[in-house]
Amino acid sequence: QVQLVESGGGLVQPGGSLRLSCVASGRTFDMYGVGWQRQAPGKEREFVASISSSGERIYYADSVKGRFTISRDNAKKTMYLQMTSLKPEDTALYYCNVDAVWFGQGTQVTVSS
Repeated sequence: QVQLVESGGGLVQPGGSLRLSCVASGRTFDMYGVGWQRQAPGKEREFVASISSSGERIYYADSVKGRFTISRDNAKKTMYLQMTSLKPEDTALYYCNVDAVWFGQGTQVTVSS
């Protein structure tokens, strides 16, 4: 079992930046790939980014490529999502996950002027 707690969400103006964090507890964090998904109101949950256990393989959704950066610190059992050049369409509840099996409760990101 893995427990995940996200933080770092909030209200930001278009063009602004936020850094999301997700701390894991439980099973060995560094054995698994981890990632972020998001769900906007009235829309299905979608993939945002993922990173392999070693950090060698990283993938991004086309919609965030070049603006978001995923990273992880296995010693701290923590993953991050650095978000820059934020757009109103990035507004969503952001969920971290481990191995696409365990999910956090989500942190709200709202991009609005």
